[in-house]
Amino acid sequence: MKAGEADPGLYDFKAWRGRPKLAWPGGKTCAVWVAPNLEFYELDPPANPHRKSWPRPHPDVVGYSHRDHANRVSHWRMADVMSKHGFPGSVSLSVALCDHIPEVVEDANARGWEFFSHGIYNTRYSYGMDEAQERAIIEDSIATVKRATGQTIRGWLAPALTHTPRTLDLIAEYGLDYTCDLYHDDQPTDVKVASGRLTAIPYSLEVNDHYGFFIYNMSPRDYADTLIRQYERLAAEGEQSGTVMCIPLHSYLIGQPHRIGPFEAVLEHIAADGRAWIARAGEIVDAYREQADG
Repeated sequence: MKAGEADPGLYDFKAWRGRPKLAWPGGKTCAVWVAPNLEFYELDPPANPHRKSWPRPHPDVVGYSHRDHANRVSHWRMADVMSKHGFPGSVSLSVALCDHIPEVVEDANARGWEFFSHGIYNTRYSYGMDEAQERAIIEDSIATVKRATGQTIRGWLAPALTHTPRTLDLIAEYGLDYTCDLYHDDQPTDVKVASGRLTAIPYSLEVNDHYGFFIYNMSPRDYADTLIRQYERLAAEGEQSGTVMCIPLHSYLIGQPHRIGPFEAVLEHIAADGRAWIARAGEIVDAYREQADG
């Protein structure tokens, strides 16, 4: 096997022990950020030959309406408990939501949440896109979020976690600062790109509520316990060098009435612990870069 086939070469190898110490503001040991996915799904999107949008034949009313609970009900339930306990969101945004259901975007913006792009729709995938198409999505994301919120997006999470070989180079070229599409570390790391600068901020599949409830079949209490165990370990290890914990959420899952209580208990636990720097994604990237450049 050639070296290039064994390693995509996106980042340097750095073993966990022996790295330069990373310190968070106020002597906190773990930077905690919450990533609500505010999404829009189309009932009948254009077909992508590489992946089906819905598991059932059209119309998949069950899948569509389950997810529509997010923007009608469960976003507000999730957002209220986050605000109650002092957790701002760093929003993985299907930017079409700005036009289809602006009320949700306006609510998140009013709460002081940060926005980054999750593509236009979560039912349109990057597989098979040419460069012009991918550039159009990035440009649309930047312009639409700026118009709707006044914010300039700094980050990217590929729509439905789908990529092309040029995705990371392109978002760096357009001046975005961070990607959530790499899952290789518990600290921010620099990504090798053709131009500009790009930082990978730790996101998570392991404690993502989608994986917790759809893949691992956890109960709400199991999922809450997993989040607490994740935090406790990272906060303890962060005494040697600061760690990052991301809590990726989908409100149609975590915001269901039977799940919101255990999740709120997690937020209470982390907020009361004293070791967490509760921050937005961009703030974590800035703090990391200040130290890496120093």
